[in-house]
Amino acid sequence: MTGTAGTAGTTRQPTSQRHVLAALALAQFICSFAGSNMNVMINDISEDLDTTVQGVQVAITAFLLVMAALMIPGGRLTDRYGRKRCFLTGLIVYAIGALLSAAAPGLGVLILGNSVLEGIGTALLIPPVYILTTLLYPDVTSRARAFGVVMALGGVGAAAGPLIGGLITTAISWRAAFVFQALVIGVIVLLSRRIDDPLPPDPTRSFDTVGAVLSAVGLVLVVMGILAADDNVWLMIALLVLGALVLGWFFRSARAKEASGQEPLLSPSLFRNRTSNLGLVTQNIQWLVLMGTSFTVAAYLQVVRGYDAIQTGVVFTAATSGLLASSLCAERLARRYAQRTLIMSGFVVSIAGMVILIVLARSFSSAWAFVPGLVLIGLGLGAMLTPSVNVVQSSFPEERQGEISGLSRSVSNLGSSFGTAIAGTILVAGLSRNAYAAAMITLAAIGLLGLTAAALLPRARTP
Repeated sequence: MTGTAGTAGTTRQPTSQRHVLAALALAQFICSFAGSNMNVMINDISEDLDTTVQGVQVAITAFLLVMAALMIPGGRLTDRYGRKRCFLTGLIVYAIGALLSAAAPGLGVLILGNSVLEGIGTALLIPPVYILTTLLYPDVTSRARAFGVVMALGGVGAAAGPLIGGLITTAISWRAAFVFQALVIGVIVLLSRRIDDPLPPDPTRSFDTVGAVLSAVGLVLVVMGILAADDNVWLMIALLVLGALVLGWFFRSARAKEASGQEPLLSPSLFRNRTSNLGLVTQNIQWLVLMGTSFTVAAYLQVVRGYDAIQTGVVFTAATSGLLASSLCAERLARRYAQRTLIMSGFVVSIAGMVILIVLARSFSSAWAFVPGLVLIGLGLGAMLTPSVNVVQSSFPEERQGEISGLSRSVSNLGSSFGTAIAGTILVAGLSRNAYAAAMITLAAIGLLGLTAAALLPRARTP
């Protein structure tokens, strides 16, 4: 990294840096929390709003679709309007959506608040989190520490979302969970006052509207195809093929624009970087494993073992603790080991955790049987989430951070959707003990693909 990033990283006072990092990490936490906590509120919401469980699931699905559709355009807008402005705008839109959801009299208002406004807010605020972290922390070890904090809170939000949401819903109401999100957003806004955008916005930068529409439609079709896997395999295939065709049209349009000297929404040259491509594969598979494991274990505990939402969340604290511990050691690990080593080790530990989880869960009826495997899965994921992001973001200069950040977050979101869809499809095919084991074995096999991609990364200490 050059110039501006180095200056910003070295002249900022430590206290100010801590406030900025806290704001960025809390933003990642609340967005990850929003993506997982509603799963334990479905029955309460459907009864309170006099709707169906399927209706609430539509709201959750729509949130994923809006995020998927707008993440790449959201990253690109940071170049034109500035990272801090997009971050604050996203926070405000998100908070309005959360408060609207809390006061929703019916399903329609809940979809507007949670699915549309919170989805738009997330797409606007998440790319700046990764761009600002990359620009404000110029060397690999300080950036690893910063990304370690961000990814730790993101992982905690995803893994502990069901527990926190279940506790709030049980103690107060499902509406209080949305008020909680708005309160956290208020804290982030206060902390964000200390953020100084390392790069000035460039209002003259063009925005590829056609590319934004094509990428949004293509990603929506792909996510819809993934989510349709539980119900109709042929519909899934049709949507995935159609989505692939639209995305192919998008990339063809981008190549044509770049060849004519115009600025496309996403430059095809981003995919000429082998290190970044491999890093994106590892990111996708990490989130696939995290969300797929979370879905499978939660379903098993509730359907087979008969646990309630809070008991299930308590069991998951094992994975959350492991993830938090290894993520917060990211700076220390980055000083001692190469990024490639950390990512490979993370996959090995996570896969070992999945194998141990399968063996112990089949052999013992106690909840303690889940702890060793979940701890290892958490430790492995926490160890590799940070270096994978670092590898991708560090592969490009400052002026391309908007593009790569939006792409990176889209790839991670697709991984989350794939994980839930793959696990759900296997479980729906046969709700039995063997089906849960089959889902975990499938996730472990996909983890081996991630390990292979990590092994192909350059051996150098920095990308």
